Amino acid sequence: MTRPEPGAAETARRVFALGLEPVLAPALVLRSLPVAPFPPVQAVLLPSRASARALPLSDTPIWAVGEATAEEARRRGFRQVRAADGDAASLAAAVAATLDPAAGPLLLASGRGYGRDLLAALRGAGFRVIRRAVYAAGDADALPEEARAALTSGRVGQALFFSPRSASCILRLLEGAGLASRVAGISAIAISPRVAAVLSPLPWREVLVAPRPHQDPMLELLRRP
Repeated sequence: MTRPEPGAAETARRVFALGLEPVLAPALVLRSLPVAPFPPVQAVLLPSRASARALPLSDTPIWAVGEATAEEARRRGFRQVRAADGDAASLAAAVAATLDPAAGPLLLASGRGYGRDLLAALRGAGFRVIRRAVYAAGDADALPEEARAALTSGRVGQALFFSPRSASCILRLLEGAGLASRVAGISAIAISPRVAAVLSPLPWREVLVAPRPHQDPMLELLRRP
């Protein structure tokens, strides 16, 4: 599983509950950033669970990219939380359909270097959008030893990929470790077609794409023993 912590541990518990052995290989390392005070806004947009974890608590209404991010925001104490359908396009469409550009600016709380498509879509719809980087994501330097051993011994039958960047990082790590050929026996499960496209250079046994950009449909694609 290539999801970064702390989400990787939660996914691992769910995989274990299905009767499968999870092997963690987080592709990215996340760290929260100091967030400068921002002016009054009509809503805060959260494009990821990492954004929800890093954003300082406030009473401002929240629009989350999907239900998992909305649940994370509620756990953090945010009270006015609504969810889109799981990707940036659905978040932009939901915001454009429910909010008025004349009612004030929006705050996009994203990772450093992320959120450009969402920003462009909302500004194209007439909104003033303030973007704040609330966390940074760095590429992992190497595969964990447990993951290397599992790949070398052929114990990995399926792999979960949650973002284009994490998929790209894992490909680089596999090639650097001389393990790229080992994926021929692995089914890759991608959260979206964009992620599947990043995975295409390696000879996976198959690449499956979740019918919806959520973790639950990805887990439904896992083969039980």
